[in-house]
Amino acid sequence: MEKLKLLESDSIKMIRSIPQICKRPAQLWSTGKDSTLMLYLVRKAFGHIPWPVIHIDTGKKFPEIYSFRDRLKLEWNLPLLIARNEEALALGISPDKVSRYDCCTMLKTDALKKIVMERGFDALILSIRYDEHYVRGMEDLVSLRDAEGHWQYWGRFGGFGLTAPEKEGYNHIRIHAILPWTEAEVWEYTMLNNLPVNPLYFAREHDDGKWYRYRSLGCKPCTVPVESRATTIQEIVNEVWLTPGIERSGRTQDKETEDAMLRLRAWGYM
Repeated sequence: MEKLKLLESDSIKMIRSIPQICKRPAQLWSTGKDSTLMLYLVRKAFGHIPWPVIHIDTGKKFPEIYSFRDRLKLEWNLPLLIARNEEALALGISPDKVSRYDCCTMLKTDALKKIVMERGFDALILSIRYDEHYVRGMEDLVSLRDAEGHWQYWGRFGGFGLTAPEKEGYNHIRIHAILPWTEAEVWEYTMLNNLPVNPLYFAREHDDGKWYRYRSLGCKPCTVPVESRATTIQEIVNEVWLTPGIERSGRTQDKETEDAMLRLRAWGYM
C-alpha cells in the first residue's frame, strides 16, 4: 500500500508539472489497463482531463475495445480524438498483405505522426512501463522526438526535463509518468480504486473447453489470449504475481523481438 501511494504521488507530481512547460500536450489511450490508469491519475491531478486524449484506431481492434472506449468517453467526459491512417485503411493494409512491422508502422505510427503534425502537439503522455518489454525498459521518463517521431535511443536524454522540446532538432517530447510501475502494481491500484477495466482482461470459456483471457491488448490479428481462470481483478493480481514477465506473450512474437521493437520505437511506435 505504501509503495502504491509513493508511485501515485510521484506520477501525479509529474503530471501536474506538464502544463507549466508544454503548451499543447495530448495523452494516448488504448483502453488498456495502463492508459486507463493514466487517465484516472490525470483526473485525480486536475479534476478533469485538461488536454486531448488520442485513441489510435487501426480498424482492426476487438469490438470490446471500441465499446469500452465509447462508454468511458461519456462517463469520464473525455476530450477524445480518433487518429486513423485513412489512406492505409483504404488500401486494406493488414498483416495478410504486408509484414506486421510495416502494418504497425502504417496503421499506428504513421497515424500518430499525422495527428501530432496536424494538431501541433509538443508533448505526448504515454503509459509504458519498464517491466513491459526490454526495449521499453530502455526509456527515460522523458524522450526527445523529432518531427518524424524518431527516438534516438542511443543518445538518451535522461531525467524529467520538460524544456526538452526547445532543444534544436526536436519538436515534441514523450512523457512516461508511470514508467516505474509494474504490471502487478497497476492491477493492485486498479483494484483498490475500483477503476473501470476492459472486459477482455477477464477469463472466459472458449470453444475448446479451456479458459482464456487477454493479458495485453492489441490489434485482433496480432493478439491471442493466454490460458487463465482469472475472472476478477483479485484473481488477475494473484496470477500476475505467480507468472511475472509474460505480459506480452499474447502478442505476435515476430515484432516483439529486441531488434523489431527497437526499430518500431525508434521510428515512433508507442
